[in-house]
Amino acid sequence: MRIGVPCSPRTDETLVAATPDTVKKLIKLGYTVKVEKSAGKKASYPDSQYEEVGASLVDHQEAWQSDIVLTTDVPAVDSEELNSLIQPGATLIGRMAPGRNPELIEKLAEKQVIGMAMDMVPRISRAQSMDVLSSLANVAGYRAVVEGANAYGRTFGGQVTAAGKMPPARVYVIGVGVAGLAAIGTAANMGAQVFATDVRPETAEQAQSVGAKFVPVPIQQEKSADGYAKAMTEEQAQAAEKLYAEQAALSDIVITTANIPGRKAPVLLDEQAVAGMKPGSVIVDMAAATGGNCTLTRPGESYVTENGVTIIGYTDLAGRLPAQSSQLYGQNIVNLFKLLTPQKDGIYYLNLNDPIVRSITVTDQGEVLYPPPPVKVSAEAPTGGAKELTVEEKAEKARKESEAKARSKRNKLLGVGVAAILGSLLMLVTPLNLVDYFVILMLACVVGYYVITNVTHSLHTPLMSETNAISGIIMVGALVQISNPNWAVKLLAFIALTVASINVFGGFAVTHRMLSMFRKDDK
Repeated sequence: MRIGVPCSPRTDETLVAATPDTVKKLIKLGYTVKVEKSAGKKASYPDSQYEEVGASLVDHQEAWQSDIVLTTDVPAVDSEELNSLIQPGATLIGRMAPGRNPELIEKLAEKQVIGMAMDMVPRISRAQSMDVLSSLANVAGYRAVVEGANAYGRTFGGQVTAAGKMPPARVYVIGVGVAGLAAIGTAANMGAQVFATDVRPETAEQAQSVGAKFVPVPIQQEKSADGYAKAMTEEQAQAAEKLYAEQAALSDIVITTANIPGRKAPVLLDEQAVAGMKPGSVIVDMAAATGGNCTLTRPGESYVTENGVTIIGYTDLAGRLPAQSSQLYGQNIVNLFKLLTPQKDGIYYLNLNDPIVRSITVTDQGEVLYPPPPVKVSAEAPTGGAKELTVEEKAEKARKESEAKARSKRNKLLGVGVAAILGSLLMLVTPLNLVDYFVILMLACVVGYYVITNVTHSLHTPLMSETNAISGIIMVGALVQISNPNWAVKLLAFIALTVASINVFGGFAVTHRMLSMFRKDDK
């Protein structure tokens, strides 16, 4: 089948739906790829790179008349591409926002086009490699900090100089999703003091792991079955808005990331909250494209309010890093085609029984399939907990546990007794001049036992690896005795030498493997 990669229908779009790297991977899956001339120019991918990997350069019309058309954003309903260029029965893949564009979905069904919305990938583990929203949100979160730092006009990290002390910038991130985590990590790496809030309490550990101090909402909110936060009650919303306003007043840069696909962005900061912020502070509203988290946001613009607060409402944050964003978007599509083309024969199979395929397919054979059936992404623990045991069952369980402990204690005592008897017999047949050595050996065994058993389990591997080097002493003694004329001594020395060698080299091999787990790849 032929895959067409046309220029974006939006003149201000910088991304391209396939890079030379992802085109090469699509060709390996058996597809023929046709790229419109200059499609990757804005993302710094010249036509020559596409030709080098096996793609054909075509004009706009031929790209749109392919069997499968890859776009970043689909064109308008009244566009030439949808009305005359795309062929009935073709497949259109791109970001469609079907919840906000019902006319577009109806148009695709009318044209008998199979529409696949890359922004409808469900939030399940198997679909993570195809999740366009997460891929671009990661880049956008990084860029939001860069834009905020540029508007802030001061250093992020604190400094102590001969002329005085400069405190670090205080950055407040609302929403600990993919974009929020990327923003937290970037700001923390730049030296800022980062604080974060999310209505989902389980995100606290994630925020802390990338360098933020978590500020919880007084009234917590649960996560819905689709992976997004549930709609807030009026009481929850008021408590959250009060917290946002208080933290924004203390912060130099506020980054809002609350964005629910298919719905208008929730309001987090109102006019009163902005009025309480310091002059020179900055708000970066990452939900500007869907209405904005701040009531004063102007989508696509950056301006300064009367009280000196800069509000950035750019809707193309990921597009401001077009090369990397295009690569991530293109790889998401490649991962989708790996799922659709199991035979790698260049013919994709639309299996609507697969929850991923069903979720992203909005039209098929003239039928509108949006909205898809819900996909449950997380299972809640049963409220009843474990089965309640009866009194008899509890008594039986306690009896079995007591018997097991007693049996373990008897086995230990038996082992100690056998060892003591064997030690005594060995000392009886040992020459008197060697008895002192046996006493030292037994004392060393007792001390070693208590030392090792009191070491935390996480240190057992390095401790064993290094203490095994003590076997080197045994190796030295064995080498001295290996030349003894007595064959019994010689045999014992050989066995001791072999076992000690295994202990020494094995210990260092274990240490090497353990350390390699924490060593970064040289590449």
